[in-house]
Amino acid sequence: MLITCPYCGPRDVIEFTYQGDGNRERPDPASQNFDAWNAYVYDRLNPAGDHNEIWQHSGGCRAHLRVVRNTLTHEISSVAFVRGDHGSSARHKAEDKA
Repeated sequence: MLITCPYCGPRDVIEFTYQGDGNRERPDPASQNFDAWNAYVYDRLNPAGDHNEIWQHSGGCRAHLRVVRNTLTHEISSVAFVRGDHGSSARHKAEDKA
């Protein structure tokens, strides 16, 4: 399976680390709601079809990516940085100075 990193280009899945379901919402860190934390940590859906996932390009630029992958065919329909442009313009400016 190939994942196209927006910064590095197409790379083999071996360079990436699966970080989890991209649809889950973390409870407030100060919350002491046991049921909410239990659901966040242990409850998992097993959808068939397109699924929003978080991956980290751990063997490359280390960016966290939002990947939409079909769980039946493993076809990837979109890849984007989790947060904005990942500072790619700042990274290019630093490379220009070197």
